[in-house]
Amino acid sequence: MTTTIDYPNAPDLATDDYVVIGLATCFVKEDGEVHQIEVIEPIPSAALEALVKGIPTSYKLASATTLGSVLNSDTLGLPDGFPESAQFGEEFVERAFAAARTYKRRESAKSLIPLGTTYTDLKYSIDRKRVLNAARVVTKEDNIKQHSHTHKVL
Repeated sequence: MTTTIDYPNAPDLATDDYVVIGLATCFVKEDGEVHQIEVIEPIPSAALEALVKGIPTSYKLASATTLGSVLNSDTLGLPDGFPESAQFGEEFVERAFAAARTYKRRESAKSLIPLGTTYTDLKYSIDRKRVLNAARVVTKEDNIKQHSHTHKVL
């Protein structure tokens, strides 16, 4: 009996493994301006459970599918119901593998969105903008001034 490995980088996963893919609204800062983009990202089981409970999120929808429908060999396939203008997130393949593993560990999370369906009843909000290429620059002004008696023994 021979075993075929669907994904050489993830021998524990197969094309029919369950995974949830979401469409998020994100922002990119270029030339001092902020531009809105739509990003396709895998959603792990713990995050999905939180989203279904109603926390505010930048996800517009979440679609339950299989790894094989999104990852075919080395090519990425656009899931059904996703706009053509949407782009895949950074390290999508590795993150999809990681998300699929979370559903293998937590089988009960698969019941939140049945395979082949799309969940749109999310609490969509972009009040807190997700800027993808934000760089945090620490300056001397960020230092906290300490009271003069902080290090003295009284």
